[in-house]
Amino acid sequence: MTVEIKFLGHSGFAISDVNHSILIDPFISGNPGAVTTHKNLSSKDIMLTHAHGDHLGDAIELSKRFNSTVTAVFELANYCGKKGAKAQGVNIGGRVPFEWGYAYWLSAAHSSSTPEGIYGGCAASILVNIDGISIFHAGDTGLHSDLKIIGEFYKPQISILPIGGYYTTGIDEAVTAAKWLNSEKIIPMNYNTFPSINVDVQEFKNKIESQTNAQCIVLKNGESLLL
Repeated sequence: MTVEIKFLGHSGFAISDVNHSILIDPFISGNPGAVTTHKNLSSKDIMLTHAHGDHLGDAIELSKRFNSTVTAVFELANYCGKKGAKAQGVNIGGRVPFEWGYAYWLSAAHSSSTPEGIYGGCAASILVNIDGISIFHAGDTGLHSDLKIIGEFYKPQISILPIGGYYTTGIDEAVTAAKWLNSEKIIPMNYNTFPSINVDVQEFKNKIESQTNAQCIVLKNGESLLL
């Protein structure tokens, strides 16, 4: 089966096969680079890395509109549920089954609070296995040694890494993360949405392809990678 990874802008992705669709961190409203609308985001499953507004995004509204299930770390799932979303709570390291495969919520080095300042549980990364393809979304994170464990144990085939710096890993830290993860393909995210995270993505691509064995796939907002 063909698996599609579509970049929604910032850190948002839609991952789908012929029968299923997953949204990760669907930040559409208020995202200056968003090129899609809610009507195109009717996925059954919505996954969140953490509670910050540029990752929580439109998840609650989409859940209420399409009866989607929001899956997130326990405290954030409870918050979404209280806001009217259909939600299920998970925690770090547990394997969560879905119709299309399974996912893990794994470590990230970041903070997490809702737009109102409510504690959102720990920040996470997400590893999705759909149709036997392993895709790692690092979430917002600084460089941390658990990325070595993720590379050695979970062996993601595709890794999606933040490169904007300031709030997350920058280019050089993300290149080191890519070495540890040892994925076949690297997709950059979380850059150039706001002035504080403006970087040269071509510099990242050049460093990935000269310093690692991975192919760097730079997706413009709305573009897809087919696997």
